[in-house]
Amino acid sequence: TRREAASGRLFCCPAAADPMSVLSRNHFELFGLPVRFEIDTAALDAAYRGVQGAVHPDRHAGGTAADRRVAMQLATHANEAYRTLRDPARRGAYLCALAGVDVEFESNTAMPAQFLMQQIEWREALDDARAARSAAGLQALREGLEEARDALLARLARAIDADGDYVEAAGDLRQMMFLDRFSAEIDDAEERLLEA
Repeated sequence: TRREAASGRLFCCPAAADPMSVLSRNHFELFGLPVRFEIDTAALDAAYRGVQGAVHPDRHAGGTAADRRVAMQLATHANEAYRTLRDPARRGAYLCALAGVDVEFESNTAMPAQFLMQQIEWREALDDARAARSAAGLQALREGLEEARDALLARLARAIDADGDYVEAAGDLRQMMFLDRFSAEIDDAEERLLEA
């Protein structure tokens, strides 16, 4: 039957008698990882390769149309889960969502005053480096931003894994979003410097 074919051939997880039940698992369960912010990225990579190898649509090209469709859905789900868990900001937002906390990336722009002041300093430094066409200035700015990002990642891990404070984590994630966008602005400034 179709169900036997799907459960026997199609999906990698032995516990999944119905491959479609995998779509209702959270991303951590899909890869057999603990639900936490700090993850073993090597274990994630290995689990992803295992899942993707089992569900990749090319492996099911000779199957029924239903098998091919299920394989495509499962591969898409596995890819999205992997991208989410591999990226710290997306992983943090996903954990907040699992805990019922909306990060409110679009609607909540409130930031601590100290962080707002730091944003102003970074923007001025970026403007100065652009005006001076200074690769060293851009590099120094990037290093400072990476230090701030590392500290923010440590705070996120503490807020989520140690304290279970998803509201605090949501605020930290909004700051992370600024850092990621600002890093892209530094990338753009470096590219323009190289083009000139």
